[in-house]
Amino acid sequence: MVKLPMNSSQGNQKMRGLQASTRLVCCIILNQLFAAQIDAQESRSPWQTLNGDAPRVIARGGFSGMFPDSSLDAYILANQTSGQDVVLWCDVQLTKDGLGICFPDLTMSNASTIEGVYPNRQKSYPVNGVSTSGWFTIDFSLRDLKDVFLIRGILSRSQRFDGNRYAISTIQNVTTQIKPKGLWLNVQHDEFYEQHNLSMSSFLLSTSRTVSIDFISSPEVNFFRKIACGFGNNGPSLVFQFLGKEDLELTTNRTYGSILSNLTFVKTFASGILVPKSYILPLDEQYLLPHTSLVQDAHKAGLQVYVSGFANDVDIAYNYSFDPLSEYLSFVDNGYFSVDGVLSDFPITAYAAIDCFSHIGRNATKQVDFLVISKNGASGDYPGCTNLAYEKAIKDGADVIDCLVQMSSDGTPFCSSSIDLTESTTVALTFFRNRSTTVPEFSSVGGIYTFSLTWPEVQTLTPAIVNPYKRYNMFRNPKERNFGKLISLSEFLNLAKKSTSLSHVLINVENAAYLREKQGLDMVKAVLDTLTDTGYSNSTATKVMIQSTNSSVLVDFKKQSQYGTVYKIEETIGNIHDSAIEDIKKYSNAVVINKDSVFPNANFFLTGETNVVQRLQKSQLSVYVELFQNEFVSQAFDFFSDATVEINAYIYGAGINGTITEFPFTAARYKKIPPYMSTLKPGSLLTVVSRSSLPPAQAPNLIITDADVIEPPLPPVTAKAPTSTLGTPSTIAQAPSGQNRLTLSLLLSVLFLCLLLL
Repeated sequence: MVKLPMNSSQGNQKMRGLQASTRLVCCIILNQLFAAQIDAQESRSPWQTLNGDAPRVIARGGFSGMFPDSSLDAYILANQTSGQDVVLWCDVQLTKDGLGICFPDLTMSNASTIEGVYPNRQKSYPVNGVSTSGWFTIDFSLRDLKDVFLIRGILSRSQRFDGNRYAISTIQNVTTQIKPKGLWLNVQHDEFYEQHNLSMSSFLLSTSRTVSIDFISSPEVNFFRKIACGFGNNGPSLVFQFLGKEDLELTTNRTYGSILSNLTFVKTFASGILVPKSYILPLDEQYLLPHTSLVQDAHKAGLQVYVSGFANDVDIAYNYSFDPLSEYLSFVDNGYFSVDGVLSDFPITAYAAIDCFSHIGRNATKQVDFLVISKNGASGDYPGCTNLAYEKAIKDGADVIDCLVQMSSDGTPFCSSSIDLTESTTVALTFFRNRSTTVPEFSSVGGIYTFSLTWPEVQTLTPAIVNPYKRYNMFRNPKERNFGKLISLSEFLNLAKKSTSLSHVLINVENAAYLREKQGLDMVKAVLDTLTDTGYSNSTATKVMIQSTNSSVLVDFKKQSQYGTVYKIEETIGNIHDSAIEDIKKYSNAVVINKDSVFPNANFFLTGETNVVQRLQKSQLSVYVELFQNEFVSQAFDFFSDATVEINAYIYGAGINGTITEFPFTAARYKKIPPYMSTLKPGSLLTVVSRSSLPPAQAPNLIITDADVIEPPLPPVTAKAPTSTLGTPSTIAQAPSGQNRLTLSLLLSVLFLCLLLL
């Protein structure tokens, strides 16, 4: 285990912060047991970089996706989590007394507390010809900055470390404290400092006598002309940074796009280039376009190519399904080229992509044994429970695809992610909107329920992708948000039978008691009949699992079949009595719990680990956990905004038997590599949150007892009461009746036939 010492304020950090830091045990390090396997894998798959070496990971401001940019904590975490060759990036700024500090910008208000410390020292200067106001480093000596502390510079990141009094560090302090394996100094505004009688080139030449500098980058051509002679051939690698293609490089009065067309010119003063991601993989409406020839052209000119703009918690191309690891792989392992390095705020993900997940084919041998269970198919990529969602889940490597069964008014079981069709289709935009009704058992507001439409009517509906994080302006695959079609249970089962890769199908049965009592629909019988009709017997190669939150449903299935059963506990639980486990075993082979029942969570920080998984497994019950999603806002900060790190914690750390996920590809990919990291001890990150930002104490989670898992038998099927006139709302959903229903059904049948003929 590696303890991460925290930052000291110019060597005088308060003891509280130091004690908090020593409690942080960062165990996200390479597992040496598998190092030989990984090395062997790399040797079989040469990289398409300029020199054939693996791409470098450059940590921008350290691990700036977690701790404030350029803080010692950020540098330490990057050093400990990102492999032996990680390069630490420092944006060099000069103070009034000519000292070099690591700070992300020329002005300091965005990522430090300077505005509060010196509220009256704001100034305005021309920067690249534009008048800019702020607190500039050139107006403060290093001594002035001793009471100024680093804070987050990106508001979407956690503010809970901002009270830790992270000091602004000099380059010498960073190298002394961290001892980086590689150091990259970025000089963004050499000409600005020159205008204020501060020489960046002189500072760097002087610094190089005591500090080992591996890379120096800048977007200014003249800067390289100044330092070239001073460093000579044995100095650091010089990398020219490209800004926006239409931006003007002031020292040559040419746009960066124009300079890009003459890479042989760049080669005269630099050995590499640093470009934004879009220079290589351009986007159109956030979808990928074909890659450019930049990497091949630069390599042909003898230039290495480094790429900036990687962060796990920003929007990436929809093609990556919110998975940052997939994005890295598209730049380093795409079959056409490999960039020579990536600049990242989350270097652990970049390192995993390069050292562990590169050159792994879809048919790679499984290294980790657990079930990848879909949630409504690949519902992160297509509307849930559609043919496209299920087909993609199978293609992406799911072991189990699932069907949440609903019943139409004419008794056809079909797959839908919700009993209220307004949540999963565009039904509210059709003339079926007059079927809206209020069902108190489900909601206090009106909905259009599956049992209010016949199956032919349901088939005319357009599915809609569910966007659980639209409040964060995160939308799933908008171009295909209405693609696919809803399918019946029999179609689902036939689709699964055609697959040679699936091990199980999971049929989720909910609301069975309500449908029997209020709608006259027997879901249990409908499911069993459909399984028989589609050839699913107890000897079927693809095994069947029946899941429900109701023990009475599982008991009913157990009486009538030998299919496997799965009991789902909806509540977040902290423990479960032995007697309750024994009761569950009577009607279930496995249990589904939510993520917080494994690792309790307070305001996106893990607070510890329960023993629920171990207790259930000790009684020979498999444990499946939901819900895994790729969007970073679905994950605790402990997982570094990386869905794969989260999966690793639950599989390698907690030892669960399966993941239930809307993005099966991410979990299936994890199965193909040996365990490559241990996990952060749950709750350890919370120990370094500033005391003033600690989340409030959480109430203890529910403890499951016998009473929670035992239910009365399902009620008998009750004949449905006479229906009301079409469109008349009632407290119980009712189907249309008489001539109205007949006429509408005929019209819809004609419409459906017409659609088929188009």
